[in-house]
Amino acid sequence: MINILKIAWRNLFRYTRRTLLTASLIVFGVALVIVFGGIGNSFKDGIVGILTNSNLGDLQIHKKGYVGSIDNLPLDLTIPEAGRIKIESILNKNAAIKDYSKRIRFGAVISNFVQSTNMRLTAVYPGDESQVCPDLPKRIKDGDSNPDTFVKPGSIVIPLNIANGMKLKTGDEVVLVATNKEGSVNGMTFKISGISENILGPQGKDGYMHMEDAFSLLRIEGGEITEIAVKINDFSRLRKTTRELKHALPGIAGASPDKPFLEIHTWEDLSPFSSIARIVTLLIMVVRVVLVSIVLISILNVMMMSVYERIGEIGTIASLGTLPGKILMLFLAEGLSLGFFSALAGGILGTGILAVLAVIKPQFTFGMMELSLAPQIPMGEIIVSIAIVVVISTLASLQPALKAAKMEPVEALRHV
Repeated sequence: MINILKIAWRNLFRYTRRTLLTASLIVFGVALVIVFGGIGNSFKDGIVGILTNSNLGDLQIHKKGYVGSIDNLPLDLTIPEAGRIKIESILNKNAAIKDYSKRIRFGAVISNFVQSTNMRLTAVYPGDESQVCPDLPKRIKDGDSNPDTFVKPGSIVIPLNIANGMKLKTGDEVVLVATNKEGSVNGMTFKISGISENILGPQGKDGYMHMEDAFSLLRIEGGEITEIAVKINDFSRLRKTTRELKHALPGIAGASPDKPFLEIHTWEDLSPFSSIARIVTLLIMVVRVVLVSIVLISILNVMMMSVYERIGEIGTIASLGTLPGKILMLFLAEGLSLGFFSALAGGILGTGILAVLAVIKPQFTFGMMELSLAPQIPMGEIIVSIAIVVVISTLASLQPALKAAKMEPVEALRHV
């Protein structure tokens, strides 16, 4: 076998220019897959991290039917206090759950006594919310950004576009007017304690207030909430944890499995970016298909030409008693060597490019979100890419190798 590999390696460089051209195409293809995969996954992970750590949490629990009408922020689809206590008990017992935050989301009108506009408010306990969305306080650019006190009773955090549009600053007083689930209208005066970045884009009108203030403004006496945002310990186990919670929660408030009282949604169900994340994954797969095509066509072409140009040689070694299996292995070894070493070089090149990008950390803006790309070296991607090239190289070499092995010595010698 060693001798076959030596002969195969020597034969590759009998046609140096053709071999180097083919190898360079494979190197480029492998490097492209690795770099694109690293950058694409870094971009996807960065956006997902911003969404989950600044606003959504990893998953959310609502009353059945809430998400279907979430644009209206309904207050008649709330989780009652008894149900909330049971949910908290289940979450506290689940080792996969890192923390959770109770929320009330509702719409209100904000006025500075001169002009007014609509906005969405999320009432939270700041300490709990900071555990579920640790990046939220960091996005408060003007005002108190302490994770435990970024919003206090009597104060609110407003988004940047509302602050600019209404010429508001920290310390100003505003009036919030909201309608509760019974249809009663109530208004209260608040002081602006912070101004945050527009997390959900330039049209975002999402602000924050303390949970106790929401109880007063909406005249809630039973301790009911609209949602519970959950942070899990291992994000890679999100789907498994979600399934576990769906299995554990149906019995709350006497609901049956056929008519569940609650619904659980991951960030993918709640954010339109999940479609972009799937597109990024699809593009990575497309690049892999392109790599397969490059390798298949390049090596198939090289090996077909190699067999055609060496018909006389094949006839000579066959007439000297070389078995067809040996001839088959010789040509397979050529294609395999070309594919393996080219893929290895492409892996090194792609890894080097990603290492440089990880040091530079290029930054860009996606919507209103500032992203810093720091791609990790995807060892799994590298191994998979090299394995794909090796397999495709073997398959591409198989047909020419079989053709060479099946040649009759007499017929082959006629081409000498």
